[in-house]
Amino acid sequence: MPLYIESIGYNPEELDFDRPEGYPYYHWLQTVKGEGMIELANQTFSLPVGKGVLLTPYTPHKYYSDHDAEELWETYYITFTGAAIDPILNSLDMNYSAFYEETDNISFPLHIENILKKLVNDDAPHHLAYETSADLYQFLMHLKKFGKVNNQLSILQSFEKIRYIVEWLEQVYPQDIGLMEISEKAKVSSQHLNTMFHDTFGISPYSFLVQLRIREAKRILITNPELSLKEIAKKVGFNAVSHFVTTFKKREGVTPSMYRNLHQ
Repeated sequence: MPLYIESIGYNPEELDFDRPEGYPYYHWLQTVKGEGMIELANQTFSLPVGKGVLLTPYTPHKYYSDHDAEELWETYYITFTGAAIDPILNSLDMNYSAFYEETDNISFPLHIENILKKLVNDDAPHHLAYETSADLYQFLMHLKKFGKVNNQLSILQSFEKIRYIVEWLEQVYPQDIGLMEISEKAKVSSQHLNTMFHDTFGISPYSFLVQLRIREAKRILITNPELSLKEIAKKVGFNAVSHFVTTFKKREGVTPSMYRNLHQ
């Protein structure tokens, strides 16, 4: 599909998220009620009603609500990708993280609600992917035409320097690779590669690789309950199940088995 919605939804009480490695897809987040806070590029911004943020892939960020506020932070969100997403956003000059404000000509919630209604009233599932792809394109066009941009965050120009390495890691993370193999692929020294990843994500390339493995392990733990931890460890690139369990618990705060039980 040219554009593909990975996830979309409404959160009546938005959770706190800390993503030092960012999210692997484009991410739109907007406030419906209340107010949230989002940290980007060592700065803190408010996200009140009528404001949204478009985050490019792998943009390190953190967002949370004011837990002392009387009003809950309610949000809409979309995460998306697709074969044509980069060319489209490049042509619209929107391929960067930025905040957008509603104007008289655009209602952010209306676009999201229209897509959600189609997903709920799904009478023609074979056409749905095409319709939601078109709806997402229309939303981006309206965002470009009518949304008011402020706080443009071209903070990840350094990402372009390592984009192809990140995309390669997305494909090969299950393989037995480490810093040496990543450096060879990037054709730079391990020290320089470390600097590039720290400048972009604030973490080392190996830590980024481990994060990809843990992310996939979390998905498999939930979607494939028949697989053992040993099988999952092997699938995502860990040579030993003990290393997988230790790393998972260190990063997620619970063991893989506990994580699976919590999401059954």
